[in-house]
This record gives sequence, C-alpha cells and structure tokens, in this order.
Amino acid sequence: MSAALQQPFDVRLMNGTATVLFAAAAALLLAGLCLWALRHPLFALGGITVEGGVTHNSVATLRANVAPRLAGNFFTVDLAAARRTFEAVPWVRQAVVRREFPNRLRVVLQEHQAVAFWGEEGGSRLVNGFGELFEANAGEVEQDDLPLLAGPEGQSQQVLAMYRAIAPLLQPLALAPARLELTGRGSWQLELDTGAVLELGRGEAADVLPRLQRLAGTLVQVASRYGRQPEALLSADLRYGDGYAIRLRGVGTVAADAKTKGQPPAAAAPR
Repeated sequence: MSAALQQPFDVRLMNGTATVLFAAAAALLLAGLCLWALRHPLFALGGITVEGGVTHNSVATLRANVAPRLAGNFFTVDLAAARRTFEAVPWVRQAVVRREFPNRLRVVLQEHQAVAFWGEEGGSRLVNGFGELFEANAGEVEQDDLPLLAGPEGQSQQVLAMYRAIAPLLQPLALAPARLELTGRGSWQLELDTGAVLELGRGEAADVLPRLQRLAGTLVQVASRYGRQPEALLSADLRYGDGYAIRLRGVGTVAADAKTKGQPPAAAAPR
C-alpha cells in the first residue's frame, strides 16, 4: 500500500479539507484582485489614440463624440460596441479597436474615399471605391467633378463597375460620363459631361460595352460629315443590333449602320 492509503482516515480528511480551503481562499483572493482592478482608477479609460485616415474628422472631434458613449474601464469596455460607435461617425468606413495597457484604447480608422454621388442630385449618399454606399455631408467632398450614379438598392457595386468600364472608352473623344443610371427594368442610361444622353440598352457589361465601342469608334467620322466635333453630340440610341441613331447639334437624327462603316450616314436632316 502507498503511504497515503496507510494514513488514518481522519488525517486524510484533514488534508482534503485543507486543500479545499486553500483553493477557496485562492479563488477569493483572485476575485478580490479582479474587483480591485475593476474599481481602481488606474484602469479607468484615460485616453484614445487615433490612427489612420482622419481627413474628414479631426482626432479631437472623434474623441469628443465617441468617448462619452464608451462604458466601462480598460477591462470591461465592450470593444465591439466601441467599434460600432466609431463606424457610426460620418466618413468612417472601418474601425479596429484594441486595448492598450493600462488605461487606453488604440483605434485604427479607414475613411470612405468618395468616387461618386448616388441617387438624386444634391443628395447626401455617396459611393466609395468598393461600391459601398455611405451617408455624408456633400459639402465636405473635395472633388467637384464626381459623377452621379443611380440604380436599384443593392446594385451600387454593379453600377460603379459599369461606370469604370465606360469611362476609358470615351477618353479618346475627350468626353466623360457625368451620370450613369441602371433603371428598375435593367436598362442603362448615360449622360455625358456635355449634357448628351445615351441610351445604352439592357444587359451586362459584355452586352453594353460593344455598343458603346461602336459609337466611340465611328462618332468622329460620322460627326465630321456634318462639320461637327464629338462634343456636338446631343443624344444617342445604341439599342440597335447593327448600328445606332444620334442627334448632333444643328443636325437632325443621324442613323449609322455598323455594316457600312466609313460610308455616309443613312439619313440626316439639317436644321
């Protein structure tokens, strides 16, 4: 038999009781230390370090707006709630919040980078580079030539992708897209910086872009037949299988057939 089994029962009982009491005392001590730490002013949140993009929000403004909404101290503050509070600030896309011993929070911010307005002209909704929508004061946008995009809810990424595919096709003509809309029926309408309106028809990029390429590749030649430059374009309907119809300033409707590229347009009515 082992020495422990050879001990009298009362001795083993005393040893077991002592072990339980020691464990209980250790647990109470640990709980006391935790309670002390929770209440000690050393661990009260003493500051917030802000890093990252703060172009539209000063560090002082962020601290003033967010700090009063944070509850708890270094140990008990809800980091997820703190992150949501920072991300509720205009222009903030993403916030990463970490504890910094003994009494600070460190926040790394990523701001939205506006690439377009969304919806109605003069509204407060913008589109960032990821195609995500966000609300902000339009007066705080640095660029004064952002395009206006519009479409059904949940389609902002698709509309932005189409805009980015369209813009390079117009650059050789010294034209730029100013407004692009995807209608509820799936049709695309484009307005240029000159005010010209283009009906692009329905479909995905693989359907729409060849139609626009057809116009971009022949517009200079067609317009020159009437002594006009591409900026004289007033409207265009690209919803034809093998051509398009355009209106030029000072000229009526012009029909261009893709099969007769290089030939005079089918019809023109001078004004």
